[in-house]
Amino acid sequence: MTIVSHSNESQTRWDRGDFQVLIESPTSSQPIGFCDGSLADENEILAMAMREGAEVEIDKKLLKTGRQKWTVRRLASSEDDAEFEG
Repeated sequence: MTIVSHSNESQTRWDRGDFQVLIESPTSSQPIGFCDGSLADENEILAMAMREGAEVEIDKKLLKTGRQKWTVRRLASSEDDAEFEG
């Protein structure tokens, strides 16, 4: 699967349990998107960041429901320490 950007429709699908992972930024209350949590999904996030010239790490948290929340954090650099927003 691929990453699905946040929208009203994708939020409803998350609420219904259609996705295994919610992807968020620590600087926004709105999710970046949703995915199934595969290695391909993780690699897609890293590739997106690389295309934007950012180096990121993904903090993974297991929720009580068995699903996960991934927080994508931009690693601080000497030029810019703003957060990755997808």
